Amino acid sequence: MSKTVVIDFLPESVSRYRQGWAVVVVDVIRATTTAVTAVAGGRRCFPAPSVEAAQSLAHFFDAPLLAGESSGDLPAGFEMDNSPAQVAHRKDTYRPLVLVSSSGTRAIHEAGRCEAVYIACFRNYSALPEYLAGRHDQVAVIGAGSKGEFREEDQICCAWIAARLIGKGYSPGNRQTDSVTERWSNAPPDACLCSRSVDFLRRTNRLNDLDFILAHIDDIRSVFAVRQGEVKMFPPAHERLSTFAHVRARQSSFEPTFQP
Repeated sequence: MSKTVVIDFLPESVSRYRQGWAVVVVDVIRATTTAVTAVAGGRRCFPAPSVEAAQSLAHFFDAPLLAGESSGDLPAGFEMDNSPAQVAHRKDTYRPLVLVSSSGTRAIHEAGRCEAVYIACFRNYSALPEYLAGRHDQVAVIGAGSKGEFREEDQICCAWIAARLIGKGYSPGNRQTDSVTERWSNAPPDACLCSRSVDFLRRTNRLNDLDFILAHIDDIRSVFAVRQGEVKMFPPAHERLSTFAHVRARQSSFEPTFQP
């Protein structure tokens, strides 16, 4: 079977990639960066598709950390914004993070019925292609989008991942994949500064998140998959032998323990 990679965007597009597809959800500003940062720091993370779903999910945990935004605002009763900078500096990593965002966590939820679900951001983009290439013949890299737009930061991250898969023998699945990859695969991270998402961070005094995102590029050599509603961290394939003992020591923490 030939190998195919497709770039798409918006949560509503995920349903095109059910049977036989691995879906990579990208929401650089900010949901997937927040989730990756939380789990890499030793915190459990459960993305939720809506504020109501997050509040219901939180009842399953002791001392949950409700975090996120709805249309850019902190929902009532939530303790923390959808903020990678904030979650990186918190010390209460024993508290499970229940995370909601306008687009990113919705896309993750929609992908739950696909063959496999991964999340990516600037922090971990290069670990994914090698891992995916040995496991999935069809990969859809989906930018979460915002207000119907495929934001520049997500196009860049999607292009970085797709270009590496193409280098491993995958064929672009459509013209959009060709176009986005050609335009953005060699773009530097700060090419996203023209994005409306960046404008939003500036207008709402959230530049600490932009600074955090641009200061953490490809610094996590792990793969993040969503299993039974929880974001899990795995070492990339080429590091498995050298980290075998470490993985065995933490294996119990990778096993699914919760079914929302």
